[in-house]
Amino acid sequence: MEIIPAIDIIEGHCVRLSKGDYDTKKVYNEDPLEVAKMFVDWGIGRLHVVDLDGAKSGHIVNHKVLERICGKTSLVVDFGGGLKSRQDLEIAFDCGAAMVTGGSIAVKDPEEFERWIETYGAERVILGADAKDGRIAVGGWLETSQQELLPFVESYYKKGLRKVICTDISRDGMLGGPATELYKKMMSEIGDLYLIASGGVGSAKDLDELEEAGVPAVIMGKAIYEKRITEKEIRDRCR
Repeated sequence: MEIIPAIDIIEGHCVRLSKGDYDTKKVYNEDPLEVAKMFVDWGIGRLHVVDLDGAKSGHIVNHKVLERICGKTSLVVDFGGGLKSRQDLEIAFDCGAAMVTGGSIAVKDPEEFERWIETYGAERVILGADAKDGRIAVGGWLETSQQELLPFVESYYKKGLRKVICTDISRDGMLGGPATELYKKMMSEIGDLYLIASGGVGSAKDLDELEEAGVPAVIMGKAIYEKRITEKEIRDRCR
């Protein structure tokens, strides 16, 4: 199972939220690059970077942070948060992102999102499927759409997209365990998804649970920053 640490950015700083609530912001490091370099030292190869300012404002904001991370580390970075236009994507790719994640755009402007897939290829575009009470949330999780999770993901699967980050918002940042049963259901009903689980991981036991369920990859943040999962446990899994 691929281990993907998350760096969420507000005003250039590395932060974490609980359940996507901006009022719960906790700053873990003033410089995200320092955090990224730490992950490289641990043997990590992938990184998930979220521009929370961008998610709120509807356009890319913290691209300079992305550029520093990509320019000064060997990490393969996927970048999301507020990407709405072809110009946003060009900025992200020019700054070094290997992949971009689209969530709100996939709900609100599916034709544009499909053009991203056609233009850049399914390997460089990840579907962000963030769920709240079984429905897709958008706009930095500040708004819940009428789209149901499974049909939403399946519709893009049929269009050739295979990489999906699925976050159960009720678990995000809470360290209470991942939505393993939901991920099992998604994989059994949709097929050969490269499903990236996100939200709720609070221990190495949670990672074991996801791996046993056959989940291909996992994103985690607070569990690392709060030292619920140790450097050794990460290193052992990345060997």
